[in-house]
Amino acid sequence: MAIDLEDLQKEVTFKTSRSSGAGGQNVNKVETKVTLVWNIRDSQLFSAEQKARIEDKLSNRIQADGFLQLSSSDSRSQLANKEDALAKLVDLLDKALLPTKKRIPTKIPRAKILERLDRKKKQSAKKSDRRWRME
Repeated sequence: MAIDLEDLQKEVTFKTSRSSGAGGQNVNKVETKVTLVWNIRDSQLFSAEQKARIEDKLSNRIQADGFLQLSSSDSRSQLANKEDALAKLVDLLDKALLPTKKRIPTKIPRAKILERLDRKKKQSAKKSDRRWRME
């Protein structure tokens, strides 16, 4: 499913702050760090099932009140950081909305089982040869 950037951008709010780290005067006076805030529960772009899937897959990133926050401070430009944060959100949503493949359980091959048992026998023999014997 392709996510419409314009519609998503209408639901997102941006907060700006000063970036951390080295950078001289630019860092000290310009708010280039961008924090994207998106309320998943109020979104009109996704169905209830899609929202549930997003909340399940991104549960470690979503706050208790349903807000998802992403930060970007890679660039010295506020606009570039906004675009980067939006791209990160779209990437996260694309990955979260992919259906998970059902795992097909496989049987352990007989050769591998026999290999393991053979290793165990050799280890046992090695240890039994080390035992001190009284004669």
